[in-house]
Amino acid sequence: MPKMKTKSAAKKRFRMTASGKVIAGAAGKRHGMIKRTKKQIRNQRGTMVLAKGDAGLVRIHMPYGAK
Repeated sequence: MPKMKTKSAAKKRFRMTASGKVIAGAAGKRHGMIKRTKKQIRNQRGTMVLAKGDAGLVRIHMPYGAK
């Protein structure tokens, strides 16, 4: 049986941890930062672990957990 393909968009945007959780960049930081509170900007730095439901949607597109 042939290998399944990883969705290119998913491998560029998400990473998997060693325990199988999905890591993604914080949403809502592209523009309009003047409207955001300083606390929100600070808390959105770096990456976050996705919620279980969202992670399931990502795993469909990354069958081998692309690095």
